[in-house]
Amino acid sequence: MIDLKIVRDDPDLVRASQRARGEDPGLVDALLEADAERRSAIVEADTLRSEQKALGKQVGKAQGEEKQALLAKGKELAEKVKAAVARQAEAEAATARAHRAISNIVAPQAPAGGEDDYVVLEHVGEVREIENPKDHLELGESLGLLDMERGAKVSGSRFYFLTGQGAFLQLGLLNMAAQKAAANGFQLMIPPVLVRPEVMEGTGFLGAHADEVYHLDKDDDLYLVGTSEVPLAGYHMDEILDLSDGPKRYAGWSTCFRREAGSYGKDTRGIIRVHQFDKVEGFVYCKPEDAEAEHQRLLNWEKEMLAAIDVPYRVIDVAGGDLGSSAARKFDCEAWIPTQNTYRELTSTSNCTTFQARRLSIRYRDSNGKPQVAATLNGTLATTRWLVAILENHQQPDGSVKLPPELAKFVGTDVLTPQ
Repeated sequence: MIDLKIVRDDPDLVRASQRARGEDPGLVDALLEADAERRSAIVEADTLRSEQKALGKQVGKAQGEEKQALLAKGKELAEKVKAAVARQAEAEAATARAHRAISNIVAPQAPAGGEDDYVVLEHVGEVREIENPKDHLELGESLGLLDMERGAKVSGSRFYFLTGQGAFLQLGLLNMAAQKAAANGFQLMIPPVLVRPEVMEGTGFLGAHADEVYHLDKDDDLYLVGTSEVPLAGYHMDEILDLSDGPKRYAGWSTCFRREAGSYGKDTRGIIRVHQFDKVEGFVYCKPEDAEAEHQRLLNWEKEMLAAIDVPYRVIDVAGGDLGSSAARKFDCEAWIPTQNTYRELTSTSNCTTFQARRLSIRYRDSNGKPQVAATLNGTLATTRWLVAILENHQQPDGSVKLPPELAKFVGTDVLTPQ
């Protein structure tokens, strides 16, 4: 959630943010009305409780008919208190719903516009000319790395098997990410991939894109995560952190699940857009004033990983209308895919400011010992989709794939050849 004080003090800022996202600015007015009703209900309930307490003292001193009259009045007042408390509870619930309906405030540096209005910040690496390139699926099948047909037979469309050296390639990639993360001060975590509703909601994934999330209902009421950002955010839920020595950084290695709702007919070939994949995700807790600098650090760590797989890529600053509800600003790194003649997302890093931590009640103590809301950030350090860029950019004329030296050390071979 955003800071309610900001909504009260500068509602126009929040309305502008809502418009930048293409979302309803009227939600700001709905929240202000709900908040006013809540505060009115609190005053009424507190006033009636004070009257009830004062009346109780009078009853204790009264005698005879006066006491009976006061008791009768007390009974009437008790009913009013009960009604006022119920009104307060209802008003608080309505305010909480209205509060959660508003997305994070878009950072002023984020470009205006929607999905196609990103700003390219830099290009890294040279695009290599490849004569008659094969796509990652053709390469994966010819090299015995990938089996889409049996994946569909076993589980349905957008599922796959990584086979032989394909499995080692992914394990090597993710292990390299984990080792690099640890060297950069991240604590490696293998988190649960099923989380409770309050954790999924707290991270902002049960809003407009809730249909992307797999839900185990009936006896379980648990959600399958689409990124280890979710359990890592929940790791310190309802806690006060010690950030006196700097940010807390975690790297979560997990299998991830996404329904890919609304993507019918898009990227149906290969493993660019699938229901299940593995990923190493960086996650950071820090003081709000450190969040912007930490965001740049996450981007730099992502670039360090991309350098290790030696693919050409660009860095984009994502426009406000294409941000997830929890992100104030987001940078994506997109790798060149030769057979598509375009760039596709490999990494994403978001500064969520205090939005998630406020929902999950994650705080730290300032220099005066007073609890304050922490900031959270996340960023991709490696994922299954990277295999697409690796295979296509490093393919050789004979149909083999020559791996970059740093990655090859983790895979156990320099060249992938037909089995």
